[in-house]
Amino acid sequence: MILPKTIKETKERLIRKEFSCVQLVDSYLSNINSKNKELNAVLTISDEIAYRDAKKADEIIKNLGEEAFNEFPLLGVTVIHKDIFLTKGVRTTAASKLLENYVPVYSATVVNKLEKAGCIMLGKANCDAWAHGSSGENSDFGPTKNPHNQKYVPGGSSSGSASAVAANFSLISTATDTCGSTRLPANFCGLVGLKPTYGAVSRYGCIAMASSLDSMGHITSSVEDSRKIFNVTKGPDGFDATVARHSGIPVKDKLTIGVPNEFFVNGLDKEIVKNINEVKTKYESLGVKFKEISLPHTKYAISAYYIIQPAEVSSNLGRYDGIRFGDSRNKFGDEAKRRIMLGTYVLSAGYYDAYYLKAMKARTIISKEVYKTFDEVDAIIAPVSPTLPFKLGEKVSDPLKMYLTDIFAATANLSGIPSIAIPSGFAKNKLPLGFQLMGPRFGEDILFKLGEMYERN
Repeated sequence: MILPKTIKETKERLIRKEFSCVQLVDSYLSNINSKNKELNAVLTISDEIAYRDAKKADEIIKNLGEEAFNEFPLLGVTVIHKDIFLTKGVRTTAASKLLENYVPVYSATVVNKLEKAGCIMLGKANCDAWAHGSSGENSDFGPTKNPHNQKYVPGGSSSGSASAVAANFSLISTATDTCGSTRLPANFCGLVGLKPTYGAVSRYGCIAMASSLDSMGHITSSVEDSRKIFNVTKGPDGFDATVARHSGIPVKDKLTIGVPNEFFVNGLDKEIVKNINEVKTKYESLGVKFKEISLPHTKYAISAYYIIQPAEVSSNLGRYDGIRFGDSRNKFGDEAKRRIMLGTYVLSAGYYDAYYLKAMKARTIISKEVYKTFDEVDAIIAPVSPTLPFKLGEKVSDPLKMYLTDIFAATANLSGIPSIAIPSGFAKNKLPLGFQLMGPRFGEDILFKLGEMYERN
């Protein structure tokens, strides 16, 4: 069976009775069973739940016909959840041996909202353990591979989420983005990845990494699908006090995109620069204007991030103290230990002012600078990564080189603005190319409009 590529196609073909939801689940699970051993994208398959929900969906369509999709906008849409979203009755490991046998008694808000909208869960996606990583190689259950070329990384930390969608294991996947962890794997796998505004989507029921930076995102094959998922997952749930009820920012007819001088510097891969110039040319042909801008303090973003994030990691992982989950000292991986030690150090007496407080001041300056820029432009364009996807093992022994993969991602997380990664072709080595657009807080509709303009033309 030729699987649908979009939510719209899924709906139309279900209405025409080209296939049933049960048959869809059959096909996706067949793909998982035949290819997952190679890709290692899925850690847990929830086939019983998938068939149960598929049968329910088929019954709803049988009884209500096309009207069913008014009540359940994502009816029949398959999803694989990143394995740091709690899923009631289904193992949730955070890709760490410490939680290898943990089965939650409740589900994350994002999981519940998607289920209520009609989504069918197929399983849980591999990721860097505790979401610590940019390549997918830090999972305690083995690295995930890129379906475009298995010698290359799929990006991280939402490695399995991107690999699964690219390999046709599911139509969509959930992901998280603390510093590019949705956008980078989407970019490396030729997909669309949304990092929403901090405070747009509830973090409730997601294993925390860095609480002031974590954003609940998703990975899809189209911008239109990303918009549809966001419209379901956004909004207050009563459990996350940071979530605001916000109607979004009105979208202008004529849009201007800012090009930050600081994001197009030496060291950026030449193919990425050429590709983004081609993207700009295409946008200009559609009536979009470009304006050079300066964000001088963003050069400190990655440094500030790697002080603030480990500090919050050390606090959040402190709850795994060995009492409830066993001997955590022997079960945390090298990257988790590295971040715990660094975070504990910068929060300790005598170093708090020198490092953590200074990083928080830098964050404030960067945020104000970014917010002010949106008085001049509607969105900002930037690379997602300074390099193309790299080979498995290429950077794993050099943490600093790996951290620099996130250099263009940190600005959006530190300032809490939304950002979307959009695919834009392939490099000479046939690996995906893409770009990101950043918008003002709660400006997701601006990003969706720009993304859909690019996608349709």
